[in-house]
Amino acid sequence: MLTQEQNDQLTRTGRGTLMGDLFRRYWIPALHSWEIAEPDCAPVRVQIMGEKLVAFRDSEGRIGVIDEFCAHRSVSLWFGRNEECGLRCPYHGWKYDVNGQCVDLPSEPEESGMRRGIKLKSYPAIERGDVVWIYMGPPELKPAPPELEWVRVSAERRFVSKRLQESNYLQAIEGGIDSSHVSFLHSGELETDPLFKGSKGNQYNLEDRMPVFEVVDFEGGLLIGARRKAEHGKYYWRITPWIMPWHTIIPPRAGHPLGAHAWVPIDDEHCWAWSINYHPGRALSAPEVKAMREGAGIHVKYVPGSFIPLANKSNDYLIDRMTQRRGRSYSGVEGIAMQDASLQESMGPIQDRTKEHLCMTDKGIVGTRSRLLRAAKAAREGKSVPGLDPASQRVRSCAIELPVGQHYKEGAKHGLFPELDTDPVTV
Repeated sequence: MLTQEQNDQLTRTGRGTLMGDLFRRYWIPALHSWEIAEPDCAPVRVQIMGEKLVAFRDSEGRIGVIDEFCAHRSVSLWFGRNEECGLRCPYHGWKYDVNGQCVDLPSEPEESGMRRGIKLKSYPAIERGDVVWIYMGPPELKPAPPELEWVRVSAERRFVSKRLQESNYLQAIEGGIDSSHVSFLHSGELETDPLFKGSKGNQYNLEDRMPVFEVVDFEGGLLIGARRKAEHGKYYWRITPWIMPWHTIIPPRAGHPLGAHAWVPIDDEHCWAWSINYHPGRALSAPEVKAMREGAGIHVKYVPGSFIPLANKSNDYLIDRMTQRRGRSYSGVEGIAMQDASLQESMGPIQDRTKEHLCMTDKGIVGTRSRLLRAAKAAREGKSVPGLDPASQRVRSCAIELPVGQHYKEGAKHGLFPELDTDPVTV
């Protein structure tokens, strides 16, 4: 268990906090590119780590991510008119460019010089992998653009979604790196979900519910290996990379696409759960994309016109106790993504980790917390932090059978650090 101070350090992400300052050193997935698809489209609200912003694409296609509120009298610029290379406040006509600079101030003569001194907070923005990323840290420390494998593959090999999660980001990350719960929570879906079924690994998940965890440091974060008994004197390993600060890659099953996540704090009690399926060696098939759009695998069905899951806290996640009782679903909640989210949200907005009792299958969770705290303290001291170098992000998950006695650090190296355009190592 953690002390209250440690729990606060890990879960608070506002500017000036330990994690907040660390996370601002990285490029942050902020919104889908399609949310601001066209020049002069409507602005979109964006909130990251408690900072309220608006994003827009100007007449020349440039992306602006600026303070949501007009410098005049704090009107939300979400109501603004996106026109002629700037976002104009509808209240009194003050207009801002993509850098937050006021470019028109109708209520003051230009010769007063007031307009030139009005500038809203703004953040650099780039597009990678159908996502708009922003950088919120010190300008002089801005890293190279992200090189995660899913942003590097071509568009037809990738599907990206996001959903609102009503919990602190850390609960979501800790669920994502916890391979042991699959044998229980998702046991009813392993052979029915179209993006999971057909894997020999499903059998191993169900037959061995006490995996042994081995955690290995690598340049970008941690490799979290879960070992189960397999056939013919072998072990079945599922190795999940956690890439600083909030990215994970899910070990594959059979020939299905890889899965990935990024859990980005909206504030301390909500986060965006980004969910990605991709295949490094081929285009996603039409049935796969259809299943993803319909909420299969790590994706969800939505409340129409929103990123709110259709099954959510307000309706008890549409839990079906009869289905749970009859064993078709271990939890009674439909869908792998919401099975995870329902339990993570049930811990409360911020889990009280002073009351937990960790066990041997929680080695990945312990290692992740430790690495986050060490990295945050290193950043405070002006030292380098892991996961900023693009080369350290070029890692992949894998599922593999290895002889007893062979560690995945060596035996799975070809699956964890492969060339782009190669097929995943999977069972």
